Amino acid sequence: MPFVRPPSALFGTSRRDFLKIGSLAFSGINLTKLLAASEGSERSCIVLFQAGGASQLDTFDPKPEAVSDIRGSFKAIPTALPGVRVSELLPRSAKALGKFSIIRSMHSDEAIHERARQYVFSGTKPRNEVLQPSFGATLAKELGPKNGLPPFVSIPMADLSAEAGFLGPTFDPFVSGEPTAEDFSVQDLTLPGGINLSEARSRTELLGALNREFQRVEQSPLIDSMDEFYQKAFDLISSPAAKQAFDISAEPDKLRDAYGRTTIGQGALLARRLVEAGVRLASIFQWGYDTHVNNEPEHKKLVPEFDRAFVTLLEDLEQRGLLDSTLVLVIGDFGRTPKINFSGGRDHWPGAFSVALAGAGIQGGAVIGETDKHAAEPTRRPVSIEDLGATVYEALRIDYRKNYHANGRPIAINKEGQPVEELWS
Repeated sequence: MPFVRPPSALFGTSRRDFLKIGSLAFSGINLTKLLAASEGSERSCIVLFQAGGASQLDTFDPKPEAVSDIRGSFKAIPTALPGVRVSELLPRSAKALGKFSIIRSMHSDEAIHERARQYVFSGTKPRNEVLQPSFGATLAKELGPKNGLPPFVSIPMADLSAEAGFLGPTFDPFVSGEPTAEDFSVQDLTLPGGINLSEARSRTELLGALNREFQRVEQSPLIDSMDEFYQKAFDLISSPAAKQAFDISAEPDKLRDAYGRTTIGQGALLARRLVEAGVRLASIFQWGYDTHVNNEPEHKKLVPEFDRAFVTLLEDLEQRGLLDSTLVLVIGDFGRTPKINFSGGRDHWPGAFSVALAGAGIQGGAVIGETDKHAAEPTRRPVSIEDLGATVYEALRIDYRKNYHANGRPIAINKEGQPVEELWS
């Protein structure tokens, strides 16, 4: 069946030189719950990105009846939904399926990583003449910063496919750095050595005066953009809320262990802290899924790390009253080939793949769409990348029919997509 609902019991200078943020000692004060969700509150988003493209067969859409070189060696295990199975690599997700929903019938026509990522991060097919802004950049433009924090954060690094595109560098993500590093500190949140905050304020005022004088002679959009960037940079490095939000060491060791001491685990925990403090969207990149060789060994390492982080994140958000206002989105570039190749790998496969969504009003415990016996093509309720984009914007209360302007012409935030309404029914 294309749509499965569980019993009700289951619901329940240079940029780098100017900032150089790496050595602030944070206070360790716990974040408050004053920003917890209310019915009319703004919404935020956490993206868990399985970079390279996770295998649908080895995660959310196993085919236990297929031949061995398609099904692989991982078993399919039961979930909280009767009759629904997932890979044995996802035992926590299997038990928690009442908290999130799966779309098994995603499909794309982009099989090159860079273009595929641009597609899934924006919900709009890539074009040569203009780069569509990612979800995070759109939220940054529509909602702006809050509590002195950057609206859009990328963990642990940035990717060109998930940046602001034609909206300009003002809306590019702030980059956190590696949260698993010993004595982690944010790489763009400290002043250069030997400069204190008072000196930085004086230098910023001088820079502003010089720029204003220069603009009297020659107006430039680039200068305007840099002025705004420097002001935001200074706001960030002088913000106690920013220092506190990025201080992952303030979390109890028990909770850090629950998330897992991995990039995806500590990244998810950092993302929770950030959205709790006011960040609009945080993307965590878990690299390694481009498994042209050794697919099973790589998935055996990566998927359990994801499983632990994902379910702990959902539980943590729920306990803090944040899940109703936070969309959690699990995506990747595309899927992997049904047939295992001669190197024990699975290659690029945009024909069918799975995504998972939770929070922001989305009902947990649904499996939407189906694929054929090899997880190669959707057979029921196909969902396009445009549909996923419209769904994301709908969940975040952004008008996906809105137009921006670039190169002198209107460009839709999302073109031709329709929200997957089953996620709310």
